[in-house]
Amino acid sequence: MKKIRLLIIDDSALIRTMLTKIFETSSEIEVIGTAADPIIAREKIKKLSPDVLTLDIEMPRMDGLTFLRNLMRLRPMPVVMISTLTEKGAEVTLEALKIGAVDFVAKPKVDVSNTLQSYADDLIAKVKAASLANIQMEQRPSKSKTVKSKVDKSINVNAIIQATVTNTRFEKTEKVIALGSSTGGTEAVKRMVEGLPASTPAILISQHLPVAFSASFASHVNDVTEMNAFLAKDGQEIKTGNIYISPGDRHLLISRKGKKYYCQLSAGPLVNRHKPSVEVMFRSFAQIVGSNAIGVMLTGMGADGATAMKEMCDAGSTNIIQDEESSVVWGMPGAAYHAGAAHYIQPLDQIAAQIIKLSK
Repeated sequence: MKKIRLLIIDDSALIRTMLTKIFETSSEIEVIGTAADPIIAREKIKKLSPDVLTLDIEMPRMDGLTFLRNLMRLRPMPVVMISTLTEKGAEVTLEALKIGAVDFVAKPKVDVSNTLQSYADDLIAKVKAASLANIQMEQRPSKSKTVKSKVDKSINVNAIIQATVTNTRFEKTEKVIALGSSTGGTEAVKRMVEGLPASTPAILISQHLPVAFSASFASHVNDVTEMNAFLAKDGQEIKTGNIYISPGDRHLLISRKGKKYYCQLSAGPLVNRHKPSVEVMFRSFAQIVGSNAIGVMLTGMGADGATAMKEMCDAGSTNIIQDEESSVVWGMPGAAYHAGAAHYIQPLDQIAAQIIKLSK
């Protein structure tokens, strides 16, 4: 099997060494070189032709964002950003994702050896997914980007919300939309909600993001839509025209009193290695909203949410998944499709119109 050829770009010799050692544990990735700054990296890209880059943002001679803009204009390729988990880091990282980076991971910490294995697993998975990502495919050789999706069952959705026999006879209420996304999702969500009017049913979003990025992401979403987007609060009433985004350290569920719906936040353990987990949110919709729900699954690595999206389908919801061609990584949508959870498979730029149609 051909290995993924990786170039590491970081001004810290210690970080370059740490990352190299992490990737040496993977039989599927080969570190073909490292670079201390973008100028050196530019020459190594020409010489070595890597499949994927890891890229630090703050570097000498040229910052990471400037380098990324030039790269995406002249030689588009998959990039995983190495980011600091701060408010400033969030803004810069979200800008990098807008420019064309596939994903990001936190900068590794030297003094947290007890969590290094989990970090290594996440980093390796993201580089593997990035190697199959859809990066301006018209300029790149055709390549399948369907990622085999395997859910980590060590802590599953039952830790937060138990499976129940779903009552498919739900009292009629307003529609409510549940949206899950991961890799490529920060931009996909923004592009989707751009086409939604203020009269759109409420949307609850579980996007895989660290807590330091949540507020910035919510602000960016709010800037591009007629709807009102903000971080969800526990016990908050859900109203038409609003977008409720899960904080990065909480699972987002939905609850109901009479005909009114409310946000419910849970600080429980990671589910499928994620918090927020799409699986948790979708199961709560299956049990509480049923046929009054519209489920949406956008681009993302892995399979989080696929099983519970089928539960939503069985409870009477109408589900839309993003198609493979427009997805950065067709992991979560593909897993939902193979689970039999989808009623509609749509390109990203047609999902808003489908939501409006289903909402009437």
